[in-house]
Amino acid sequence: MSQSKPTAEHGISSHLGDSIVEFLTDGSLAALAQELGNLFDELIELRDERGRVIAFVRDGHISWEIQDAQPVPPDNSWQIPITAGEREIGSLVAHCADPPPAAQSILTRLAKVAGEFCTVELDLRHRLREVELMYRLSALLIRAADPDEVLDTALGLVIRAMGLDAGNVLLFSEQTSAAIGGDEGSIKTKASRGLSDAWLANPTPLSEDREFDRLAIAGEVVAIEDLAHDPRVLDPARLGEEGLVSFISAGLAFAGRPIGVYRLYSKTRRQFTRSDKALLRSVAEQSAIAIEQANLLRVQEAEAVVQRQLQLAEDVQRRMLPTSLPEVARLDLAARYQPSDRLAGDFYDVFQTGTQVSMAVGDVVGHGVAAALMMASVRSTLRAVSDDDRPLCEVVSLVNRAMCRDTLQSEFCTLFTARIDPQTLDMDYCNAGHDPPLLMRADGTVERLEPGGMLLGIEPEAGYEQSRTRLGVGDVLVAFTDGLVDVMSFSSERFGIDRLIAGVQAGMNNARPTGAGVVERVFWELRQFAGLRDRTDDVTLLVAQVVDPGRD
Repeated sequence: MSQSKPTAEHGISSHLGDSIVEFLTDGSLAALAQELGNLFDELIELRDERGRVIAFVRDGHISWEIQDAQPVPPDNSWQIPITAGEREIGSLVAHCADPPPAAQSILTRLAKVAGEFCTVELDLRHRLREVELMYRLSALLIRAADPDEVLDTALGLVIRAMGLDAGNVLLFSEQTSAAIGGDEGSIKTKASRGLSDAWLANPTPLSEDREFDRLAIAGEVVAIEDLAHDPRVLDPARLGEEGLVSFISAGLAFAGRPIGVYRLYSKTRRQFTRSDKALLRSVAEQSAIAIEQANLLRVQEAEAVVQRQLQLAEDVQRRMLPTSLPEVARLDLAARYQPSDRLAGDFYDVFQTGTQVSMAVGDVVGHGVAAALMMASVRSTLRAVSDDDRPLCEVVSLVNRAMCRDTLQSEFCTLFTARIDPQTLDMDYCNAGHDPPLLMRADGTVERLEPGGMLLGIEPEAGYEQSRTRLGVGDVLVAFTDGLVDVMSFSSERFGIDRLIAGVQAGMNNARPTGAGVVERVFWELRQFAGLRDRTDDVTLLVAQVVDPGRD
């Protein structure tokens, strides 16, 4: 009996990275195991963490399937585990006790390489999970006046993100903070999920002499796979009645003073990873800030997120920008993005919309995590509402309404977006408060593309207009953010529009001008103008050159 690519209904754990099937795409690894078996005249299989065979097949879009198989006797097989992070997710199995040395070497290296790739992918998934949770928690901290609401929502978020079943947040009294000990009558449950009233009301400590709390307050993330059999637990029978098996806990502290603890539980056996511990520690730190400084939530959360999540958010933001631009008939596209800091509010995008190509350049107010997250929201909304049959002005209006709904009054964005028909070279465009792009005609004239409307995120019912122009061979569309023209020299001169035009024209004067050549020339001019002076704003440039369809 066999089955196609698995889902949760097929028994795959909800925990990230438990099984190699979570990482498989086109069946190449299973096919390689099969080919190696043919090469060495031995049966070599790829198996998942449950010992089931992952077989290479050719069936439409599906290139692998899971097949039930009998366990392989250890004395008649040679197995190499494949690990991702801290978990064994599968194995390569040779059906012989002593494969040839070359086969052993190849299988060992193959398992190592496969595990490394899976570990990288798993790390990215964990990071995205943590960034998403931190973003949702930061938004809550900004708008919530009641720390109890913060704790309740944060507990629900972290339980859901980690795939757990129950948990609670307990705060210490001043006396308990000074000397942890005795029963738990002096601590207060501020939030709980999945725990009975009897469990919450019982003052008996979970561990002898409150050792788990002591370790958590000291900065350790306490993680126990089998709580009932831990010798420090006071009442294992109580755990059985509640159905709790695994446990993870982190302390809440502010400026070195203990505040409370998070206690999370799984009703099935769970081995907690470094990522799980880091995630809970981050949530505990955020909660402590909310409790201690409710009146300064917005400022402190922004600072905390920047310090803890800067590298993670930078990686995510980079992946939000196009890794390559689409190849479009009659258009030569090129772009470059240079943030002034590790996180930025600029963005650009180019994507197909039916038979047409859509492009956009935007600039979100500010820098840092908030601007980067808002940039991601605007870009994803723009893609979601863009449609070949929907007028461009309506697309911009929908993006504006979404932004007004989800942002603060002080948060806004400028946006230029255009849609080009590669067949007719008709270009519709709309400018929402953005620096007017340049349309540099082949005959040397320069047009500024201004029509559109006001900034995004200010007025939900704001109206926007779109305009249409026809492009010709040799024309170049130059869209940019204000950070480019606002670059300053050491003599405090501004780069300005005239220098930008001159740089584009210099790039077009080559014997065979290209969009990439134009971009490179403009940034060369910027370097010559500004030297090593620090830049205070992000710089983004998008160029679309109309080329002769007969050009090689």
